[in-house]
Order: sequence, then C-alpha cells, then structure tokens
Amino acid sequence: MDIKTIEPVKEIDVLGRVCPYPLVMTKKATKGLISGNVIKILCDSEPSVTKEIPAFCEKNGLQMESVRLEDKGYWEVFVMKP
Repeated sequence: MDIKTIEPVKEIDVLGRVCPYPLVMTKKATKGLISGNVIKILCDSEPSVTKEIPAFCEKNGLQMESVRLEDKGYWEVFVMKP
C-alpha cells in the first residue's frame, strides 16, 4: 500500500526546526493514532528525515515513506500506523 495516497489525519510543519524538535513533534502526533491513520510531516532537517524519524518508526512498528521535494527544499514524510 502506498501510504502517500492516503488522506492524512494531521499535518505537522517543522520547517526550519532542527533535531530534536521534528522527532518530538512526530512522537506527539503519533500518540493515539489508530490503525490506518496517516500523519504528514513537512521537514527540511535531513538528519530528522534520514535517521531520527525512521528509527522511531521502526522501533514503534510504524510505516514511513518520505518524498524529497527538490524544488521546495524539504521532504514530505508520511507516517502510518498499520
């Protein structure tokens, strides 16, 4: 399943923020997610997108996909509770 096609229940904008802020906000947003729910995170912190958030998702059994928007200079990160 391509989680990028599912309508997010919440969108978080952490543009301009550095670690640990994007991870902290992701943790808060995923609390209470029910199966099938997706959150979308707008993030321009490469370490958050490539290391911090993926490690958190793996540890907590969440699915994650990210898309780099080269023209805008940030990622759209999609996190889903299976």
